[in-house]
Amino acid sequence: MSMLGEQKVWEDGGWGWRTDYYYEYTECDSTGSRWRVAIPHNLGTCSALPTPTRGTDCSFSCAAGEFLEMSAQQCTPCAAGSYSLGSGVRFDQWDTIPSGFTSLATYMDPGPSGEDSQACNSSSWTPQGVYLESSRDECTVSLVYAVHLEKQGSVSFSYQYPDNNIFFEFYVQNEQCQEMAQTDDRKWIKLTTNGEWDTHTVNLKSGTNILYWRTTGILVGGKMVKPVLLRNIQIEGVAYTSECFLCRSGWFSSAPGSSSCQPCPRNTSSNKGAASCTPCPETQYSHEGWSQCKERPPCSEKDYFQIHTACDSEGKTQVMYRWVEPRICEENVTGAVALPPTGEREACPPCNPGYYNTNDSTCFPCPPGTHSDGTSVCEECPAGTEPVLGYEYKWWNVLPSNMKTSCFNVGNSKCDDMNGWEVAGDHIHSGAGGSDNDYLILNLHVPGFKLPTSLAGMTGTEFGRITFVFETICSADCELYFMMVKSTTVVESWGGSKERQSYTHIMTRNASISYTWAFQRTNQVRRYISDVVILYSVSVTNVQDGVASACRACALLSQSSQRSGSSSCIPCPAGFYIDRDTNRCQECPPNTYLSGHHTYGEDACLPCGPGSKSNKEHSRCYSDCSFSHTENNRTLTFDLSSLSTVASLTIGPSFTSKGTKYLHVFNVSLCGHQGKMAAVCTDNVTDLANKDMGSDSTQFVNSVDSFICQSTIIPADGRGFRMALASQSISLADTFLGEVNLICVFVFDSLFLRSTQATGSCERGRSAVMTIRCNPEKTDRGQLTVPSACPAGTCDGCTFHFLWESGSACPRCTQDDYHQIEGACKGGVQETLSVWNEPKLCTKGMSLPAKSSAPCEAIALWLKVGVGGGAFLAVLLVSLTFYFWKKNKRLEYKYSRLVMSANKECELPVADSCALAEGEEPEDDVVYSHKPSLLGKLRAIANKVPVCVCVCVCVCVCVCVLTLCVSLSFSRGRETSVSRYS
Repeated sequence: MSMLGEQKVWEDGGWGWRTDYYYEYTECDSTGSRWRVAIPHNLGTCSALPTPTRGTDCSFSCAAGEFLEMSAQQCTPCAAGSYSLGSGVRFDQWDTIPSGFTSLATYMDPGPSGEDSQACNSSSWTPQGVYLESSRDECTVSLVYAVHLEKQGSVSFSYQYPDNNIFFEFYVQNEQCQEMAQTDDRKWIKLTTNGEWDTHTVNLKSGTNILYWRTTGILVGGKMVKPVLLRNIQIEGVAYTSECFLCRSGWFSSAPGSSSCQPCPRNTSSNKGAASCTPCPETQYSHEGWSQCKERPPCSEKDYFQIHTACDSEGKTQVMYRWVEPRICEENVTGAVALPPTGEREACPPCNPGYYNTNDSTCFPCPPGTHSDGTSVCEECPAGTEPVLGYEYKWWNVLPSNMKTSCFNVGNSKCDDMNGWEVAGDHIHSGAGGSDNDYLILNLHVPGFKLPTSLAGMTGTEFGRITFVFETICSADCELYFMMVKSTTVVESWGGSKERQSYTHIMTRNASISYTWAFQRTNQVRRYISDVVILYSVSVTNVQDGVASACRACALLSQSSQRSGSSSCIPCPAGFYIDRDTNRCQECPPNTYLSGHHTYGEDACLPCGPGSKSNKEHSRCYSDCSFSHTENNRTLTFDLSSLSTVASLTIGPSFTSKGTKYLHVFNVSLCGHQGKMAAVCTDNVTDLANKDMGSDSTQFVNSVDSFICQSTIIPADGRGFRMALASQSISLADTFLGEVNLICVFVFDSLFLRSTQATGSCERGRSAVMTIRCNPEKTDRGQLTVPSACPAGTCDGCTFHFLWESGSACPRCTQDDYHQIEGACKGGVQETLSVWNEPKLCTKGMSLPAKSSAPCEAIALWLKVGVGGGAFLAVLLVSLTFYFWKKNKRLEYKYSRLVMSANKECELPVADSCALAEGEEPEDDVVYSHKPSLLGKLRAIANKVPVCVCVCVCVCVCVCVLTLCVSLSFSRGRETSVSRYS
């Protein structure tokens, strides 16, 4: 540290000015000592410099509001119009980035050719006067400041961090660029609500500390993110300060020895280093902290707004007009618009349901146990019914007592005394605000939820629901946020103009909660005052200490069980409905589930979808990992138990417009678990940021339980983080709709699931279709994929498709899935082998029967019968052949004798007979002239035997031979088949 320029110093018992030199301390030695030396402003221009003097200890520091005067080495109070932190420094002026700070934009995952290295050159932290604004894109932008501390100190800063689509971290490095040990709750910054400033403090060690404020935006959803805002950075632990800091323009410090400056009030201004503020002339104005006054413009329609007065004693109200405060316009100048006159008195709207009207036109809540529709007196609920507690606001003459409205500006222009929203009879709308970038806030506090008596025994996850009807009319980029303040989480948001519509949010946790609607027109100033959001109605069910607009039937005790003076309403057990005829509890039929907000009548039990069943409490439907399908008189049974454990699917990497790498991770709980939604997705940054929050807040950590959920992951190696970051966790399926079976070459099973929570882009909620395909080549766990046409699992952002190929998705094996092969008879034994049908499309179930054997004969019976029949036919044919041959011989003999007899007498006798008489034997043998050879005998036989007989013999022999060959060939073929499968 040094003392520069012309200085007023204490010398020789009095104050004087010295301009030739200044004082500076040397570096501290090992003993913690240092020397004060004089250094001339211009070398060689002066002589006889003061001799070096031992300086103060290195750990010496002045108190806040003082500085170290180097000549006397004493602490001196700061003059009016300036301030000092003593041993610290503060940065609260952000017209430019202060000296010593550096904004570095980096991209830590460039392409192989470095093509993304220039994508973030335009990204930086931007000064906005009273605060510093982070970059809104997905580049990693760091604000860096290096400071040397002589002793242990700390750094603290105020910030706004409303959007978890930006990762915001603060960390410290030493002079070797090594990150200091730091717990996660100090590194990751806690989220804030819109418009809320929070303070973060980290202890620092002595020595060099390099401070990093780093942000990284995730623009995966395409929606503009809200930036991080910084202000009032204060560092403690520097040894001393040798000068005081002048108050910036628009601020002042009126007393000497100030440790801070104050902003000038409205309609005043000041220059830098002012000890007081100067009032503006009557024709000029200024806001708080302005450095100069501006001329008042003529009043216009943008400078007033309309309100409805409260109901008077006669039940009348009227429209009035008020100037927007603080009023900056001039009414009495040329071209100015006057304030419109008050409207006519008109009848007040009725009270809201659950309230009654008194004589003075004031609405009061109905007493416990009674109800009213808002137009009549409160009445007790009839016997057998109970009041339906909740809030139902549809008339807006006055703001309900549990609702508050406010205005907040990130630039701290203090619009808090303005009404952010104004009642208008049949609706409530956003107010004028101080500027278009104000947050106009409407808050509804709910002390907790209490289920009706009839639903007290249910085990479902719905404790209540909030429904509101709204409309936005915008000419610019307005934004409406619906938030739960406890969790600092934006539940849903809408940008631009939106037609009148309804939105419902279901509460799955029972806790005190505040719902907030925050409306911002744009970042411009006083240009779009006519942009407005209109809220027509708000209703909340099952509110603890709520009011009743109607009564509902409840379950009754039996007459024998009722006691005098006891309540007749009882809670039904889980899974029971109230019978319309008897008002008694009846269990829902099998495979039905009970609607969470309706239990009266059997129609409250809704049927489960095909292939699903209800859990014991009838609170939801699920798949028990087993189902059957019948087709062509065959029943297929499936067992998906191997798919019951939670499976994960990582898709990517994908890249944003500036190249940020991100992954989509899906967790799937397909079946089993008695319907418990076992798939969990958590935002780990939100989790770390909420560690130090109270127990109520930790209930609202952004963790999603579902059948199928999705998280967006930023890899650790992609942006230089120490671990992967998970964000934007959403539920894709919290209701099991059913199964549809398709039987083709392979077996498919499609499971349909959906999420009932509507979103701005998916009015009917998200849905998921899980197709399970039988693939025997896969393992039991199989492989989970998404369609190639939709790499992110969805093409429209609302319907997601998944394909799960698995061996366990095949049907269970039955006896229809295999066939048997009989082997050849060997040694009197025949074996039978069972083999699967090809292709095999089954798993588990029935196993293949073991190889079996049975006794057999070497020659089969049918073969014996065939050979015997053939032999018989052959013998028969031979016998017939011999018979006809013998008979032919006799005829030939008689014919020969007849011929011989005719030759002797030279004439042929009259043949009275050409054959032997019956029983007559031939008298003489045939006489040949010579003895025939063997060939001649065969030829003679062939000529004498009838041709038909020869043909019959040949045919018979061929049939026998062919039969024998076929039998032997078939037997050898079966032996070959058995040996092949063996």
